[in-house]
Amino acid sequence: MPLPSMTPEQRQAALQKAAEARRARTGLLDSVRSGKKRLSQVLAAAKTDPVVAKTKVSQLLRAVPGLGPAKVAALMDEIGIDPDRRVGGLGDRQRSELADRVG
Repeated sequence: MPLPSMTPEQRQAALQKAAEARRARTGLLDSVRSGKKRLSQVLAAAKTDPVVAKTKVSQLLRAVPGLGPAKVAALMDEIGIDPDRRVGGLGDRQRSELADRVG
């Protein structure tokens, strides 16, 4: 299925929207890295905040100090979270399990 053709104005608007989403996601991950927000707070906000909901779980976990790619992969495998899952797609059990294990 071919992509719909866009006018230059539509393309520019889409590029701006994508850049704004990346900036918001970077701000979220920076706040987790710096300790301003705890993982449990971010997981709780997933139901109301579209930036949090569209962030990949693996990306969010790697932002937690002390968790690298290997620990994140092992943790997600133990809990049963698909590597491509986004925070908004987590079930209540998965969300609570992550909050209990990581904090």
